[in-house]
Amino acid sequence: SRPNIESPCIKVCAVDGQSGLCLGCGRSLKEIGGWMQLGDEGRRGVMDVLPERMKHLRDIGKLEPQREGLTYPFHACRGG
Repeated sequence: SRPNIESPCIKVCAVDGQSGLCLGCGRSLKEIGGWMQLGDEGRRGVMDVLPERMKHLRDIGKLEPQREGLTYPFHACRGG
């Protein structure tokens, strides 16, 4: 069976006007709107870049700095 990639949505839906990224999950509006149509490979590709996007949002002051020991707020993969 193929893996089921969860949505990275954490129910904090606020898109930053400067970066165009959601401050909750790091996806663009296009990625959010087309999430189910992306397929597993497309969703995995987006999931792979989200930690770096969230780091960038923190670095430019859009998010609170991440405290040491905390992990990214969602599990990337479920099932198997």
